[in-house]
Amino acid sequence: MSSTTFAVAGATGRLGRHVVDVLTERGHHVVPMSRATGVDVITGEGLGEALTGAEVIIDVASWHSSDQDAATEFFRTSARNLHEYGQKAGAARIAMASIIGADKATAGFLAAKKVHEELLLSGPLPVRILRAAQFHEFVGQLLDWQQGDVAYLPALPTQLVACRTVAEELVDLATDPGAPAPGTPIPEIAGPRKEIMAEAAQLLGARRGIKVVGVDGSGMPDAEIAANGGFLPSPHAKLAGPTFQEWLDTQP
Repeated sequence: MSSTTFAVAGATGRLGRHVVDVLTERGHHVVPMSRATGVDVITGEGLGEALTGAEVIIDVASWHSSDQDAATEFFRTSARNLHEYGQKAGAARIAMASIIGADKATAGFLAAKKVHEELLLSGPLPVRILRAAQFHEFVGQLLDWQQGDVAYLPALPTQLVACRTVAEELVDLATDPGAPAPGTPIPEIAGPRKEIMAEAAQLLGARRGIKVVGVDGSGMPDAEIAANGGFLPSPHAKLAGPTFQEWLDTQP
């Protein structure tokens, strides 16, 4: 199989590291783009040089907090820059990772991802989107945000998926030169079964010595949509990878 040059925005992030691994394992040339490598998708610093010769851009750069306005501004600027610099560099397309249910979101980080999708789709380069369920790795982040040895987390349904599984699916999408047929739904990737976020956190909490108490999640953005299964995968979603428990058993 021929090698393609991929530029990965957010290459050192939680998902980006796996995307770089998958591309490298498959024999592709990877240009990792992050502030750590001297490339800033917001200021544009180093972006033109990094994209020179890149055939495909994979956008997995993310904002570090759940603040809707700040995240929206980040995605607005990154989308504009990736299109502008990517087009100048002669890139063929952009593939990006989004979140299942982003199209239904009205508030919070998910609503910012909805805007991110719309902005990327409205740019000059063709864009392929993969919507993923929440990552297994996200559960630890939720616990990290809590103070003390009791954590109160939402007992909301989710279909947690491993980052590595998402990375493999995103690379498959990014390497496919064909455009989707009109009317084809945006592809989705989720884990093999429905989980309750608080229950998954209890499994991890037990390892960390943290007691996890499930709460109704009413303080969360779009909690009602989430409670009604609005952020679970669609019938067309691909279900793959380990369950949360299986994944947890492989973690050091």
